[in-house]
Amino acid sequence: MFSYLYRDASNYKAFGLLLLKGTASAADVETWRQHFESGEFFIAEQLGIPPLYAELWAFSDGATEDDHVWHTFEELRTATAADLTLPIFDTVKSLAKKIKSVEVWNQNLSPHWGV
Repeated sequence: MFSYLYRDASNYKAFGLLLLKGTASAADVETWRQHFESGEFFIAEQLGIPPLYAELWAFSDGATEDDHVWHTFEELRTATAADLTLPIFDTVKSLAKKIKSVEVWNQNLSPHWGV
């Protein structure tokens, strides 16, 4: 399970879980962290991961000045029986390839860039 979140500048949070097929070692996850900004931040749109900020918009009637471009990687963990009811989002190998291919995080891909 790829666990991530979106936290706006007021510290309101939306959480996401993606079911991935396959396994990764702790070393693999460390390599991912080396590609994330400051070891944890990423642009969801650049990896094809569903952005989570819209979940907060339900409480604010849309984007606010607190919104920004970054999502936070929490962990990669083994799926539980309950998690296995989710649709498979991607494979570990495919997502790892996308993460490793990022040389520069493209903030322009987020609707909050320049707002």
